[in-house]
Amino acid sequence: MSDYRDVQTAVRVEKFRIWFAWLCGGFVMLGIALATQNIHIVSVITQVLFLVGGVAFTITAVRMTNALNRQAEAKRREVLGDL
Repeated sequence: MSDYRDVQTAVRVEKFRIWFAWLCGGFVMLGIALATQNIHIVSVITQVLFLVGGVAFTITAVRMTNALNRQAEAKRREVLGDL
């Protein structure tokens, strides 16, 4: 059972890292967007790029979290013998 607990702890830490990086990236993108808001064409370009990038990063973070959930579920089934 200790092995499963280690996996659960590792999964929790990795999920935290994924979403913390996503949040920090969002704040950086927000800061850049606010810094360029008075330069009209650059502002539009950065906003469009950040919108597309933000959606892509969100999809990536969700997929990574789902993959971690699948790995944890497989390990739980292995430990409990529910193969």
